[in-house]
Amino acid sequence: MDDDQIDLVFKALAHPERRRILTSLTERPEQSLFEICASAFAEGGQPLSRQTVSQHLDALERAGLLKVSWKGRTKAHSLDLAPLRDAVRIALDSYL
Repeated sequence: MDDDQIDLVFKALAHPERRRILTSLTERPEQSLFEICASAFAEGGQPLSRQTVSQHLDALERAGLLKVSWKGRTKAHSLDLAPLRDAVRIALDSYL
């Protein structure tokens, strides 16, 4: 994992809505964009547009934190913790 990828992981985690999305995917993997939008509203959060959630999902996907599969014509999103583990390990190794 290079420095640019580590930066993408930590930048993706810097936004509270992205962390909420990751928590939601931990509790229930393979959610569609619509399901993620609905869960934000159901959890008492601010309703977010599909476009906003899509942008957050793109950032998480670029960081490697999401696995995407297709169910028919619908994208299903799941959490992939491997890049996070690698980024944390590398960061800790370089500072300790």
